Amino acid sequence: MEAEDYFVHESSYVDNGCVIGKGTKIWHFSHIMPNCTIGENCNVGQNVVISPEVVIGNNVKIQNNVSIYTGVICEDDVFLGPSMVFTNVMNPRSAVSRKNEYKKTILRKGVTIGANATIVCGIEIGEYAFVGAGTVVIRNVKPYEMLVGNPARQIGWMSEHGEKLEFNEKSEAVCKFSGEKYLLNKDSIQKIK
Repeated sequence: MEAEDYFVHESSYVDNGCVIGKGTKIWHFSHIMPNCTIGENCNVGQNVVISPEVVIGNNVKIQNNVSIYTGVICEDDVFLGPSMVFTNVMNPRSAVSRKNEYKKTILRKGVTIGANATIVCGIEIGEYAFVGAGTVVIRNVKPYEMLVGNPARQIGWMSEHGEKLEFNEKSEAVCKFSGEKYLLNKDSIQKIK
């Protein structure tokens, strides 16, 4: 791929072995470490570190001051808010090397993580889930689930367009933005086609 297919600010570094998609922009003071994959049309904000072998899908927005550690996979259309945090080891110690203990963390399509949230490693966050600013996530998250607090607790469900869903007596909701319909079934929702 030609370097002009994507943009890297002159103050940033992209190490060998990285694959970066067309239309992606990497802004000031960022470091993309070896063997990362970043999809098309992504935006990597200022002062971002992407560790070796991280996988980033298409149209992912990474805001300023985010570090994405080895073991993290972000699917398409993920939003990572300013200064949010990932971990990759459950019990870190400075004097103990635990590189062989990195846990995988997966963010499915359309996930939003708010500013200053913390995502503890080894979990999966389902499609279109919405994690509010400052939330600490220590468990798997269901698709469309809306979480806030420390530790994270569910306060509702979000549409694919980022609108909180209000369900009627038939357990149906309509997204105010898109008009798409959703059905609540016990502790999960599905979009009605």
